[in-house]
Amino acid sequence: MNDKASVSKELNAKHAKLLEGLLKLPENRECADCRGRAPRWASINLGIFICLQCSGIHRSLGVHISKVRSTTLDTWLPEQVAFMQCVGNEKSNNYWEADLPASEDRSDIGKFIRTKYQDKKWASRYAPQPAPSNMTDETIEFEEKADIPRKARKYSLEDEVFNAQQPQVPSTTRSRGVSLDTMDELLNLPPKTGLINAPSVKLKEEKKDLFSLLYASEANQDRTIVPPSRWATFE
Repeated sequence: MNDKASVSKELNAKHAKLLEGLLKLPENRECADCRGRAPRWASINLGIFICLQCSGIHRSLGVHISKVRSTTLDTWLPEQVAFMQCVGNEKSNNYWEADLPASEDRSDIGKFIRTKYQDKKWASRYAPQPAPSNMTDETIEFEEKADIPRKARKYSLEDEVFNAQQPQVPSTTRSRGVSLDTMDELLNLPPKTGLINAPSVKLKEEKKDLFSLLYASEANQDRTIVPPSRWATFE
């Protein structure tokens, strides 16, 4: 299925409005190559806005170098608009014209564009090329959820459904013998709500040791306690 067919008229109209706003930015008011005024075309993989004349030259380079779209006539996908928002003419030229001499002649604009993008003569040797693959999810954003790129929307929906279907497993705790409440009763302590202001209890006066408390349940059993001196040993 063609991805463009999934773009509704309302979303397409919003994309056109966003692109119109990008074209009003100072760095995008001129063609990225010839510096002509009011560009109305774009290279969606280079992230630049160009004029009609330069768009024809970009088409001749092949789609492996430049993919040309009209900002007013073509249907745009959300991720394409997002990439244009992230790059623009200034960021793109910071890479492609990093080593461009100030006196470089642009009169032969066809030669200039081929040297710039095909030969990469003036491209930066240190910074990476602005490309959709270099854009992170945090960088590509839209103002509303409906404009989030398709891939991000897909995984967000799958995560939501997965979490909703997970069974709620009740937490379990292991018994540690005598509970704190039982200990309070044996020591004749006041309730926990008043534990902070309660008077201190002296265990020595109560004449109860920890061993007798923990094994209080065995006190009623008829057993003969053998002193340690008579314990049997193994030879």
